[in-house]
Amino acid sequence: MCGIAGFCNRPANWQDEINAMNERMILRGPDAGGSWISVKQDVVFGHRRLSIVDLSENGAQPMVSKSGRYVICYNGEIYNYQILRDKMLEEGKITAFRGTSDTEVLLEAFEAYGITETIKQCKGMFAIALYDQKEEKLYLMRDRVGEKPLYYGFVKNSDGSKSFVFASDLGCIQTLQGFDNKINTKILNIYFVHGYIPAPYSIYEDIYKLEPGTILEMSAPYQEYKITPYWSMTEAAVNGQKNQFKGTETEAADELERLLKESLKGQMVADVPVGAFLSAGIDSSTIVALMQSLSNQKVRSFTIGMEDKAFNEAVYAKEIANHIGTEHTELYITEQDAKAVIPKLAHMFAEPFADSSQIPTYLVSKMTREHVTVSLSGDGGDELFCGYEMYNSVSRIWGKMGKIPYFIRKPASEMLVHSPFMKSKVQQTKSMLLGAKNPAELYELDNREEPLALKISLDHTMAPYKHNQYQYGAIEEINHNIMLMDMTMYHPDDILVKVDRTAMAVSLETRVPMLDKDVVEFAWSLPIDYKKKDGVSKRVLRDVLYRYVPKEMMERPKKGFSIPISKWLKEPELRGWAESLIDRKTLEQQNVLDSDVVWFIWKDYIENDVWRIQVWYILMFQEWMCSL
Repeated sequence: MCGIAGFCNRPANWQDEINAMNERMILRGPDAGGSWISVKQDVVFGHRRLSIVDLSENGAQPMVSKSGRYVICYNGEIYNYQILRDKMLEEGKITAFRGTSDTEVLLEAFEAYGITETIKQCKGMFAIALYDQKEEKLYLMRDRVGEKPLYYGFVKNSDGSKSFVFASDLGCIQTLQGFDNKINTKILNIYFVHGYIPAPYSIYEDIYKLEPGTILEMSAPYQEYKITPYWSMTEAAVNGQKNQFKGTETEAADELERLLKESLKGQMVADVPVGAFLSAGIDSSTIVALMQSLSNQKVRSFTIGMEDKAFNEAVYAKEIANHIGTEHTELYITEQDAKAVIPKLAHMFAEPFADSSQIPTYLVSKMTREHVTVSLSGDGGDELFCGYEMYNSVSRIWGKMGKIPYFIRKPASEMLVHSPFMKSKVQQTKSMLLGAKNPAELYELDNREEPLALKISLDHTMAPYKHNQYQYGAIEEINHNIMLMDMTMYHPDDILVKVDRTAMAVSLETRVPMLDKDVVEFAWSLPIDYKKKDGVSKRVLRDVLYRYVPKEMMERPKKGFSIPISKWLKEPELRGWAESLIDRKTLEQQNVLDSDVVWFIWKDYIENDVWRIQVWYILMFQEWMCSL
């Protein structure tokens, strides 16, 4: 894992600027750093390295290809690099490699097979910057699912012109001299609904996130670019459901086990210690069990526990670890441990982000980093194998209301939403949901059920979001439709952001075996009955797990990886912190949020015990604002 940064057409002091960018992301790569400038001095690359494969100088970046044509700085891992390496040697594309790093293999593959063809052959997680010195072209590339971040855009130079910039960390771009991009208030309504800022947006105008599965290309003088997809989650899902797996559920489990093991064989490769998070759920338990089956040594597994039993699964994780036979490490965190993380979050994420499980994710990453440099996780299991309870709710609700024609439901919904008799939050929510056009829209509306979320920002614009662009009905089956929504929105923009930023804050590389291209595409090919049937979710995943862990050990309610933030915020210490952030004078000076709405939400929580998740969204936004 590493961090990359760079810019085009910046004025003098390029070395100072790239050094500042590198310094800002030093935790992404504490082992080494480097920079490179083109012959014309119009393209600059910076890199920070967390050494994982080939710890020698042969793996250092930025790296120039053997011919001198291409220069790369890249963050991530190519898990099938050894296959690509052998292929190039067998085909005579190259006679020898200088070292054993995946960076060098990737770089030479670009020269051997071209940009798009190479990236299509790669299996891994990555954010790549590649410069073609012959054609004077810059390429930015991001992995298929969005595991690794990559920001890009334009900032002003001292002479009023604009320069193109990119980085793994938005904070790197903020270090550039004269950076004054305005806050993009048009995306705040999206943030206050979802608690994160989705790609392609960032919190700043003219700065964006490169979308997963795409390649950005630009030529000198680096003022215009085009973005081209090389892989699509939607296409994978649609094709999978059109060409469903024909075997039995047992045969599906056989194939899933095989694919997960193949994924793990690549993702367990490292020249540093490797371990795994174990939360006691189906997903992480499956990954750890399969890792142990592939290893002739005890796998390192890591869990954090909470003093509050309502949020503690460490005891179950320990039982599972003992059964699998891992070398297990657990850490019980206190309320104070968790609260101490809050002041670090604004710097960690560099823009507003408010999934409160960011706190325990940071703590488990911190503890894990004391023992290993790489940790695997079970993320992706819920979205690919129909694990969320919400999927059942949407199917159940649509099964009832979908029988009523839309031309009747829609006006009835409008009438009820504005009725003075619909006073309770539950009544208002049901009235709004009644107007859903289809199951996917029902799921979307349920995610933004709080009307006040759209009133917190003074800018009431709703920037186009993927919800608006989503192809309703792209897949006929209801559950797969909403799973696809999560895999294109919530998963890359919330889950993967949370894991990357918290782990990188302690220089820990995280890998996600279930997001392997072949696993993802196979999951989309499965009939819904193999994922959810008779009230049991993740059926085929459970089938694999129960070959290693007794069924009765896993049959218990999932508590989730969360903390009681709604309880803590009423306690004096955090209440004081919160109220200082939303001080009316501060809000009015900032002129971004509606102080009346903010304080109505806060008082409703403090005085009437009405908890809205927007309370935390507001506080994380203000923590970020006050950190500027």
